[in-house]
Amino acid sequence: MLELLSRLSMPRIIQGGMGKGVSLSGLASAVANEGGIGIISAAGIGVEEKDFSKNFYEANIQALVEEIRKTRNLTDGIFGVNIMFALSNFVDLVVASVKEKVPILFAGAGISMDLPKYLKESKTKLGIIVSSARAVKVICKKYLPDVIVVEGPKAGGHLGFSIENLNNPAFTLEKLVQEVVQEVRKFADKKIIPVFAAGGIYTGAHIKRFLDLGAAGVQMATRFVTTHECDADIRFKQAYINAKKEDIIIIKSPVGMPGRAIRNKFLNEVSEGKWKPKGCAYHCLKTCDGVSSPYCIMRALVNAVRGNLDRGFTFAGANAYLAEKIISVKELMATLRDEYENACQKA
Repeated sequence: MLELLSRLSMPRIIQGGMGKGVSLSGLASAVANEGGIGIISAAGIGVEEKDFSKNFYEANIQALVEEIRKTRNLTDGIFGVNIMFALSNFVDLVVASVKEKVPILFAGAGISMDLPKYLKESKTKLGIIVSSARAVKVICKKYLPDVIVVEGPKAGGHLGFSIENLNNPAFTLEKLVQEVVQEVRKFADKKIIPVFAAGGIYTGAHIKRFLDLGAAGVQMATRFVTTHECDADIRFKQAYINAKKEDIIIIKSPVGMPGRAIRNKFLNEVSEGKWKPKGCAYHCLKTCDGVSSPYCIMRALVNAVRGNLDRGFTFAGANAYLAEKIISVKELMATLRDEYENACQKA
């Protein structure tokens, strides 16, 4: 992993995985070409496949393989795949990614204790996404990953925290990063494990703050949405630009976790009980009850990515309202480096 990190531009940035077609080969390759790690999200990746509804699992595997190959053809940089443990076909997607020889695989939304067995005799590096030092301790007793991403309560999408702890000072990203860095140091005699900070990081000054706390780099997702290369519909991106601070809200997801999203007509109607799922055609997540849920999260997120925000919504980080315009990934990465260097000079 240290060899891969040496190829990254400073400050080291991982583009966070965003599912249902938000981060595919277009965004991942653009980030990789600019010296970051571009990430393809495997969650609902097969939405554009013809047999998506009838053969959900097979469509996702086929689409994942296609996107990996497209990305490899578009960049010589570093890219990877993000696969949520909560996905019903998690193992199949892991096996497909390793077979395609992705440089790095990130797993989050739960803990898989037997992941390394799928990477045997493979050069694919393993990254895990956690929300506590406790999770790191549990995992590292079983196996040592190549990199750890610690995601704090200001992240977008599903959150690994209770609603009560989202604003608890004991769970700030700053505190979590220091705790995780301290925990991985206990294994330094066996392996050096870089720690990346994630969740609410939006500027170069934010990046410097976490590097000063011991992080090797950061993971950012929200800020990459408002780029030309982001694979979502322009109306999806515009929702970020139009959002005000008070529009960034916490919702209760059908999967049983809190999530951070941008308030819109659809979510208002959900709160009024106007949406009910008509059965579940996907069974995409292990923890989702497709019968009693207030709505189908797969349909809602796919609709949003396609630009149909009357029938869906956008997940977003706490600072999504800061977005002002759509720019290229090249311009964004240059801006982040300038902001980072300016923050270093001021310090």
